[in-house]
Amino acid sequence: MAFSRVLKVICLVVLSVAALWFGDAKAAITCGQVVNKLMPCVAYVQNGGTPAVGCCSGIKTLYGMAQTTPDRQSVCNCLKQAVAGIPYTGANAGLAAGLPGKCGVNLPYKINPSTDCKSIK
Repeated sequence: MAFSRVLKVICLVVLSVAALWFGDAKAAITCGQVVNKLMPCVAYVQNGGTPAVGCCSGIKTLYGMAQTTPDRQSVCNCLKQAVAGIPYTGANAGLAAGLPGKCGVNLPYKINPSTDCKSIK
């Protein structure tokens, strides 16, 4: 039940963000791609433990795809919207924010609703 609720929220976030980004031809990475790559991470964010291999490979793939400033800002905005749209407890928010480090990826920003994605270069 909780997973389907999270999935519904993620779908709403994807539609909202896609509507905002529709006119942005500079960014090649879509919010749909971000969500698709990070779906294996939902169980970890909900329950803790160890991130699934698919979760870490999705994070690494997104990191490799985001080679331009508009792409990095788009990924950041999508992550920011997804985190803001999911009812997290403090522990869940910490798990989400710590995922890149757990997977060996050093992001230049925190996965947090208050992150200023425009400042990412």
